[in-house]
Amino acid sequence: MMILKNIQTELKISFIFLFIFPVACNDKNDEYQNLIPNVYVDFYIQPDGIDFISLGNWKVYNLVGYRGIIIYRIDQYTFHAYERCCPYDPQLDSAIVEVNNSGILMVDSLCMSLYSILDGSPAGGPATIPLKQYFTEYDGNQLHVYNSP
Repeated sequence: MMILKNIQTELKISFIFLFIFPVACNDKNDEYQNLIPNVYVDFYIQPDGIDFISLGNWKVYNLVGYRGIIIYRIDQYTFHAYERCCPYDPQLDSAIVEVNNSGILMVDSLCMSLYSILDGSPAGGPATIPLKQYFTEYDGNQLHVYNSP
């Protein structure tokens, strides 16, 4: 009987960790991401032509997104597009995310949060959630960057 009670207690604790804590974290992440205004993003570039982005490199587009967008080319057909507004301090107009000299990390100019250019995840500093990402679709000629499927 005692073994059965211990198993029930362990199951209850597991339930709490598996279902309640991730939801709380996701709500907090969504809350911070929602502080970044959701502006309309829908544009095309030619990464193998006029807007050349070589493999493993990036390019900044300042006139799109909320504070601009960094587009990183992972391989021939895979691109990531990141909002330049830091989710840690989105209300501060002077906070802009830039690619640092390493070319593999992005850094917020104000709070000094670091983000991986491979997936936008936090890599140091006070930030705990990733950069906002936009959808990308590449047809071999044009890259479509947008924020609503």
